[in-house]
Amino acid sequence: AVKQLWGDGDHMAEIDDMMAEQEAIHGEKAKSVCDLFRDKAVRWQLITLFLVSSCMQLIGANMVYFYAYSVFIKAGIPPDQTHYVSLGVGITEILTTVLCGFLIERAGRKTLLWRSYTVMALALGLLTVTLSLQDSISWVPYCSVALIFIFIMCFGIGPAGVLCPLVTEIFIQSYRPAAYVFNGVINWIQLFTLGLLFPFIV
Repeated sequence: AVKQLWGDGDHMAEIDDMMAEQEAIHGEKAKSVCDLFRDKAVRWQLITLFLVSSCMQLIGANMVYFYAYSVFIKAGIPPDQTHYVSLGVGITEILTTVLCGFLIERAGRKTLLWRSYTVMALALGLLTVTLSLQDSISWVPYCSVALIFIFIMCFGIGPAGVLCPLVTEIFIQSYRPAAYVFNGVINWIQLFTLGLLFPFIV
């Protein structure tokens, strides 16, 4: 099954990990979300998952998507063509998330997250400057469009791509279903809260 999934090669290290995990859980049944909160052995994994998930929601992707339309209009893109540019932004996110799948083993999760978050923070800082200058300098709106694409590329390569496999990598098999439930609930609560508060913040 491993060869069929990953192709020919020496996969004994991965198989040894699987066997060690199977030995460690001794046929334990899947844990509930309550067990996940009660067990001190997985406390740091839970905190890590919460922080990475929260950072993904609070980094500003919603803000970038919210302002993208007005940025595209200011850059001179006709209103009937902006949906194509928005589609391009979505495709960019998908392609960079796929690219993350190829980079994640070579670069490492921490490296992808820290570098992506750093570039995203710089892009947001510069985007704030370009949005405030876009009426006074003619070429600045194009910089805003480029910064939106840079932000979305980093979002796809970093948080969007790294968070998906994180649950399976930091929790043993018996805790994974509960961890997925916890991650999903946290994501949707934060999305709901942001969706509710963001118009008032604007």
